[in-house]
Amino acid sequence: MNVATAITENTTFSREPVAPLSSAPASPSVGSLLVQLDHYRRQTEWLATVNRLQARLAGANDLPGMIDAFSVWLMPQVAHDLVAFRNHDLSREHLQCSCHGPQRRRIIRAGKRLLDAPLLEENAPCQWQGEFYGCRWRLDFDQESGLLLVLRRNRHIDSAGVDILGKAANILVDPLQRALEYEKLFELARHDSLTGLANRRILDERLPALLDRAARYHHPLTLASMDLDGFKQLNDTYGHAEGDQALRRVAATLSAMVRNSDLLVRMGGDEFILLLPDSDLAAAKILAKRICQAVAALPVGNSDHGRLGISIGLSQWRPGLETEEWLQRADEALYRAKARGTSWVCLDKKR
Repeated sequence: MNVATAITENTTFSREPVAPLSSAPASPSVGSLLVQLDHYRRQTEWLATVNRLQARLAGANDLPGMIDAFSVWLMPQVAHDLVAFRNHDLSREHLQCSCHGPQRRRIIRAGKRLLDAPLLEENAPCQWQGEFYGCRWRLDFDQESGLLLVLRRNRHIDSAGVDILGKAANILVDPLQRALEYEKLFELARHDSLTGLANRRILDERLPALLDRAARYHHPLTLASMDLDGFKQLNDTYGHAEGDQALRRVAATLSAMVRNSDLLVRMGGDEFILLLPDSDLAAAKILAKRICQAVAALPVGNSDHGRLGISIGLSQWRPGLETEEWLQRADEALYRAKARGTSWVCLDKKR
């Protein structure tokens, strides 16, 4: 058998047509390439915009700073008059409005009404309220949630703007959670964990401004140094748990008796300080006696027979008096009150 015969007998040839050797995959059209290039261009621009947002948010720590940074970034993308955020338990809220005067007050009122209104279904986050058009999104964090609002006056936000807002709302979740956690830690660092009162750090922060105001406007400023009577015996008799409960009762009682402008501080243990702006010694003494009566009426322990007392030393600041000396004078007045017995009020002798 020759070679040609062997090939013919052992080979099966396909009857399907064979593509010409010169054929190649079809080239994309110019139009298709332009569409793809436009898509990549818009995607690149959006990533650059997102990077600018992330950079602004990275420079903010607290909630007001975060919302203000977001509003500045958003304005070139979506014109608006207000950006607001409120968390689910209403403990944190910030409204950033770009207007002023009566218009600002009107916009803020509209924003608060929309924050209070029930949230519509997720696929329809925007609605009119009178002359205002608001878009809202629910933001879910690890342990809580919040509501983001963008408000515009007299004009609706188009679908492109709503799309940008929806994407930006998702980006805001992590930075806002960081801001809320930061503020919680900041508050814990500035307040007494047992009673919730301000601590020494807040006293150090606010005291210079209070002294400056008193000197500038010639307003009286009085300091009350306070110490509980019988607190050691309370701990020894009923235990530290009851002592902690007594401190909470005293703190709540004092808080209910002072003004919003006053500064009540737990210095540690059973020691408290009360700063009374616009109050002279005479007015402070009246309040101090009322405080003594209120604390003496508090029940202690497991029966109604146990009672606490509180001793108070008062000193009014005067120009030229150094802060440490002023605090020392109030402490000396407190020492004399303690020496007299229970629930006494003594004044600074060096007036």
